Formats: sequence, C-alpha cells, structure tokens
Amino acid sequence: MSRAKIAITIDQVLLELLDSLVQNKTFNNRSQAINTALKEKLSRIQKTRLELECQKLVMDDERALAEIGVEEDFKEWDRY
Repeated sequence: MSRAKIAITIDQVLLELLDSLVQNKTFNNRSQAINTALKEKLSRIQKTRLELECQKLVMDDERALAEIGVEEDFKEWDRY
C-alpha cells in the first residue's frame, strides 16, 4: 500500500498522549499510532452508516420481498 506524507496540527494534550503511547511501545512511532487510530475511526463511521441504512428497512416488507417466488421454487424442488 502506498503512503503519503502529510502535516497535521493537533492539540498539545493529544500530542503528549500520542508520544506516551510511542514511549510505552504501544506503537512504533507517531505515524503508526495516527494511522491505526484513523483506520479504526473510519471503520466505525462506515459501520454506523450501514446501521443507519438498515434501520430504514421495514422488516415485514423485506421478508415479503425475500419470499417472492419462493413458493414457485418449492414446487420445482424434489421431495426428500
């Protein structure tokens, strides 16, 4: 995966927390810590968006759509 070098500005308190994670060997360096945190946050945002879209679904309607044609399929299947 290619990487891009960027410059950011963060609060001093966050920088101190970040540096303590690096110093305690939780991460190898600041870049790794920031990359990991950003990845996790973006993943959570995507999951939240999916959850919100799923909440819009009406389960009875979805179930009815899923059942369309199933009765016809059952007629074609061999009995066991």
